[in-house]
Amino acid sequence: MDPLIARLGLALAIGLLVGLERGWRERDAPDRSRTAGIRTFGISGLLGGILAALANALGAVSVLVGGFIAFAAIFAWYKAREAAHDQDFSVTAVIAALGVFALGALSVADDYRAAAAGGAALAAVLASREILHGLLQRLTWIELRSALILAVMTAIVLPLLPNRTIDPWGGFNPWEVWFLTVLMASISFAGYVAVRILGDTRGLLVSSLAGAIVSSTAVTMALARNAVSASNPLPLAGAASLAAMVSVLRVCAVVLIVEPSVFVVVGIPAIAAALAFAGCGAFLLVRGGGEHKSDGLARNPFEVGPLLLFALLFAVVATASAALAAQFGGRGLLASSTLAGTFDVDVSVLSALRLVKQSVAIETVGQAVLAALAANAVGRLSLALFAGPVRFCLPLVGATLIAALTGYGAMLLSPTF
Repeated sequence: MDPLIARLGLALAIGLLVGLERGWRERDAPDRSRTAGIRTFGISGLLGGILAALANALGAVSVLVGGFIAFAAIFAWYKAREAAHDQDFSVTAVIAALGVFALGALSVADDYRAAAAGGAALAAVLASREILHGLLQRLTWIELRSALILAVMTAIVLPLLPNRTIDPWGGFNPWEVWFLTVLMASISFAGYVAVRILGDTRGLLVSSLAGAIVSSTAVTMALARNAVSASNPLPLAGAASLAAMVSVLRVCAVVLIVEPSVFVVVGIPAIAAALAFAGCGAFLLVRGGGEHKSDGLARNPFEVGPLLLFALLFAVVATASAALAAQFGGRGLLASSTLAGTFDVDVSVLSALRLVKQSVAIETVGQAVLAALAANAVGRLSLALFAGPVRFCLPLVGATLIAALTGYGAMLLSPTF
């Protein structure tokens, strides 16, 4: 088959795909009452492809440019008449038609794969009007500000930071510290969005799992406070166990993203501990029975103050870990990871993972990550014992011990140890 025919067919297909969405929305309108439907959009894409082919054949790009201007003027004129009649101020159809024409031309003149992807994306965006408008209605100013903060942090601040270590031990790289801070906040923000979409009052299980993506410690504290007035704290203890499972799996995901080679050491014991937490949590939920509504288990992680504090703490711990590792070897790294992990497992894990590039053995870094997980579990239990009743804490202590023993046993059986 002639490649030009196939490309023209793609140009027509792009127009028909977008026209299908446009025509479906206006399927109840009287015949000949709308500027463009499935046929017009299909022909628009094909017209863009034909003019691109003529421009290539004649060696004159002005043919395509002139055709695009003429098409835009004619389509906009007809759409203006329709808008005046319907008192409609939407310009979406005009922009969509221009996009179809341009993608049709692109499918012939340049990369047809990019044109096909662009056509599918255009149709998907047009078809998502209700979803996008509904999301905009639910979006709060704090969440919009978070998106703007993320854009500034990644597009403005990150390129300005030096991408090199500036301390004698090779632990403090400003660009890397900031990048990993943004990465962790983004992962946490995904959990916050899950809570916002699912709702934190749809049940104990949903809110605890989604909230733990942001902070398992915060979830445990909230559940411990709720357990004070609860007649049956077993489901709350089960939810705390499941939150601990999410925390372990979250660390596994971070390891896979930042330093996949360490996952060979961490993976088996961490997943074993997570499965133990899951089993204990499910047992406690079933044994306790019933639903329990929870209040506010997660907060927006893109607040400027806590974010800057995380970056500062990460920089201090990263520098200290590198210094201790250089001075005392693996024992120094294990000590710093354990201490930091008690307060913030993300800081501890990221600080340890960065040392792989400083020629620290992968096995040592993996042990530091596991030590941070264990220390963080102890820290969560300490807070639970402080804030919650004994009936809540004892089942959680039991679940944590089972998970720790399971993970330790898996570590001993792992070939990497």
